[in-house]
Amino acid sequence: MSSNEVSTKVTHHLDVLGFYCPVPLHEMKKSLDQLVTGDIMQVDTDDPETLHDIPMYLGRTNHILHDVITSSGEFTFIIEVSK
Repeated sequence: MSSNEVSTKVTHHLDVLGFYCPVPLHEMKKSLDQLVTGDIMQVDTDDPETLHDIPMYLGRTNHILHDVITSSGEFTFIIEVSK
């Protein structure tokens, strides 16, 4: 699936704008635990640390990071749940 196809299939949205480490990663983990394989979650944040933390965490799981979009100091992660 291309990034655009995945982005249009987002099933869950997590807005952690204005929160900083460790809140965005912690809230993302909690949300991922509640979702099922195949769900697509969009995470919106403005914490620059997430550019490192989220990909590193996902690299240790089965979840798939499809895209990271950077715009005006905000970061959007598109993640496919895989358990």
